[in-house]
Amino acid sequence: MKQITCLFLGTIVMVLSAGAQTSAAGDKILGHWLNEEKDGRIEIYKNGNKYFGKLVWGDKIFEADGKTSKKDVHNEDKNLRSRNLLGLVLLTNFTFDDGVWNDGKIYDPKSGKTYSCNIKFKGDKLEIRGYVGISLFGRTTIWTRAN
Repeated sequence: MKQITCLFLGTIVMVLSAGAQTSAAGDKILGHWLNEEKDGRIEIYKNGNKYFGKLVWGDKIFEADGKTSKKDVHNEDKNLRSRNLLGLVLLTNFTFDDGVWNDGKIYDPKSGKTYSCNIKFKGDKLEIRGYVGISLFGRTTIWTRAN
């Protein structure tokens, strides 16, 4: 009986440990990133077990006064065109599995379109692949960690 109890407890510890390692591995994406053009800074954060990213800086997201955020005027949904670009959530609902953040969406405020998306590390940079339908029909952009 002691052997079964020890085996059971050992299995639980291993499962919990593996889950913690997966979470820690997934969390390495957290922080501030510059888009490929270096004209936008995105903060990637975690809410529950999902990953999101919001626009926290951009060289063209403020009105002439330098304080007022421009609006999401290119959005395909007319009801969303009054949203501020500053703080706009661009990455939504990513889950981490085996080195890839997937099943998420990326919104491009420059075009007003939303795409399916996968994210993975390539060295110390993020490889962001937005696509329609299947990943084969998409475009990849590289983000670098902001200092």
